[in-house]
Amino acid sequence: MSNRISDIMVCAMARLIKNENTVFHGVSSHMPMIATMLAKATHAPDAVHLNIPGGVDPQTPNLRHYTSAGSELTDSSIASMPLSQIFDLSMRGGLDVAFLSGVQFDNRGNVNASVIGDYNKPKVKMPGGAGSAVLIPTVKTAIIWRTKHDIRTFVKKVDFVTTKGNVKYIITPLCIFKMYEGELILDFIHPTSNIDEIAANTEFDIRYIDIKYTPLPTLAEMNILNQIDPNDYRNIEFK
Repeated sequence: MSNRISDIMVCAMARLIKNENTVFHGVSSHMPMIATMLAKATHAPDAVHLNIPGGVDPQTPNLRHYTSAGSELTDSSIASMPLSQIFDLSMRGGLDVAFLSGVQFDNRGNVNASVIGDYNKPKVKMPGGAGSAVLIPTVKTAIIWRTKHDIRTFVKKVDFVTTKGNVKYIITPLCIFKMYEGELILDFIHPTSNIDEIAANTEFDIRYIDIKYTPLPTLAEMNILNQIDPNDYRNIEFK
């Protein structure tokens, strides 16, 4: 069985979801969407799946199209929860996990999704925080995922702080960072990478307590993944 980074990342995301967690993902979020479905199909059957279109616990949706915010997530859902209510749930302390992203990150957990360069004369304008600016400070566990890991993404200081604090994990194609005493430290190295590669692609200093390697997907996990995602949307950003 080949060890694709998309499968390693999705399984790592799924393992961070606990049974009975309320879990949210946004748009363009195929990997965390599929990870949530994987968790519910394995160790966390009572987790609650929330999403942008408002479908609560979509029942084995048929992922017919490349979307993580389409009717597939509402057609067979057991209830509806509009996005405004998800924000309210998070601010009341009722949202356990939110999978979010950004463009730049520093070792203090600051997230930039607004501009590259000076704010008043930016080199690149980006979409901004949208829901992340509300959810990252308020959700119990904010998990960042990013399909690119380089020194332009993991920087010593972000160009602009779109939102800050409360980032618990960052999952990348090379590793998993976790927040420890106010600083991101290296938690797991993917078996497809090594610490030298991570250091070469991270502008801030790499710190860790001990070296651990991300467990590879099991055969059972891969079988379920292929049932959930037969069109392999989880890998599309790596093609």
